[in-house]
Amino acid sequence: MSAVKVGEIESYVRRLCMADEYEDDARAFNGLQFGDCEAPVESVACAVDAGIAECRAAAEMGADLLLVHHGLFWDFPFPITGARHEKISLLVEGGVAVVSMHLPLDAHREIGNNAQIAKALGLKRVGSCGEIAGRGIGTLAEVPEGGRSEFASRLKRLFPGTYKAIEFGSEDFRCAAICSGSSGDLVARLGEFGVDTLVCGELRQHHYLLAQELKLNLYPCGHYATETFGIKSLCAAVSERFGIPWKFISSDNPL
Repeated sequence: MSAVKVGEIESYVRRLCMADEYEDDARAFNGLQFGDCEAPVESVACAVDAGIAECRAAAEMGADLLLVHHGLFWDFPFPITGARHEKISLLVEGGVAVVSMHLPLDAHREIGNNAQIAKALGLKRVGSCGEIAGRGIGTLAEVPEGGRSEFASRLKRLFPGTYKAIEFGSEDFRCAAICSGSSGDLVARLGEFGVDTLVCGELRQHHYLLAQELKLNLYPCGHYATETFGIKSLCAAVSERFGIPWKFISSDNPL
């Protein structure tokens, strides 16, 4: 049987994540960002970011493909010099292709970051929130008995190193919004979705004041930490579909 090719995996990832249905940041470049679509793939690595450490690790472990949530080109256009040149050189010399999937991976109702966070917390997904161009990115999840105390306890266990709490909302809520990464724009809109509680990646200083004024519970648990879930699930799906081994490249990113 012939080896699966980079282009086949990219096509599968795009279909699975319904990439063409999302209006993403122009710099996201969802899909194949680097490499030869005809190149064979025998092993896959995945990471949240296509950073220099991740590219080096993928090359050193002999991966043929690196699946990421944040791709190579967020500061594009840019001169390929210094660290950028080193990163591209690592990919070229290691024969590593890069496929990225941004908002579609946040939003996916089964393997997405937000759905997987809800699952890891033992919560039932009941809807979407935070629409961009008509597509819900965040997840609404039903909270079990025990209210805020039980909810916070589960979050602490899931995010032991990055958990933070801003608690001015109700103590006995039954539904919460989950939106990984940078989701501060959602804070002022929580009332539209009938919730006063948000689990997210990162916030800014003024969101503390909004939480006081609007009586909200906000749990910023780290941009990086909240976005490890989807890429692992996506890579596992690729592995199952094509029978290819995979490995997650972790980072000590505390933000």
